Amino acid sequence: MKSGFVAILGRPNVGKSSLLNAIIGTKIAIVTPKPQTTRRRITGVLTQGDTQLVFTDTPGVFKSRNVLGEYMMKEVKAASEETDIILLVFDATDGLTCADKEIIEKYKDATVIAAINKTDIAKPDQVLSMIDELRHYEHISEIVPISALKGKNIDVLIDVLKKYIKDDVFFYPQDQITDQSITERISEIIREKAMFYLQQEIPHGVAVEIERYEDGNIAEIDALIICEKDNHKGIIIGSKGSMLKKIGSKAREELEFILCKKVFLTLYVKVIKDWRKRKNVLYDLGYYG
Repeated sequence: MKSGFVAILGRPNVGKSSLLNAIIGTKIAIVTPKPQTTRRRITGVLTQGDTQLVFTDTPGVFKSRNVLGEYMMKEVKAASEETDIILLVFDATDGLTCADKEIIEKYKDATVIAAINKTDIAKPDQVLSMIDELRHYEHISEIVPISALKGKNIDVLIDVLKKYIKDDVFFYPQDQITDQSITERISEIIREKAMFYLQQEIPHGVAVEIERYEDGNIAEIDALIICEKDNHKGIIIGSKGSMLKKIGSKAREELEFILCKKVFLTLYVKVIKDWRKRKNVLYDLGYYG
């Protein structure tokens, strides 16, 4: 038996959550085109034969502007300190940015593997140039070009990571793929649909709380979508409830697929002024604690 922990780090929107999903082979982390979708650490477990890799997806590294942002950066710090391997993810279409270089410099004393993502849409010269730049950092052990979206070189990346793990015990049952509770997964799926359909700043001011979950022949779910302003509430509900129905319909479709049963989903919207700046509210929503 051989196992180890891998923290997935990088800037927002480089494809960390997409990579985790590609590695595990199923969706356990939500994905949207908007930055800062991931807010807390998400664990994904990959067991292959006598090897187990425990991945931690993290929020994108950014400069926080509120208490929620501070929490997200604490999640990144905790993940980087409680791991065997730092898996740094880069966007091949952006090149190596100043923010990327700052992140690289933080982990000089760690075992670092670099994954260059989005090679399916980047030009070959962009990828080669990035590889050349990353080779200048002596503490980066290996560099793997990948496409999380297309599944390209994911198996190669997994084989590379296996070379650097040393624990001789499995930390999770062999059939477990995540440590998220079902209500956490449900709330994240609803938030994903809200983030996808809502525009501008509103998605970042949205949280979801599951108020009721009853799992019988039919799953019955009551969920509260929380926003920061009265006018945001109106936008989330939409004309004659159109936006809320759209979010609920798309969330229900995915939940029925995951739960393998019919789902009755009822969504409500509530305003909590400046909730991202209020630590007591964040505690109630499961951030901190």
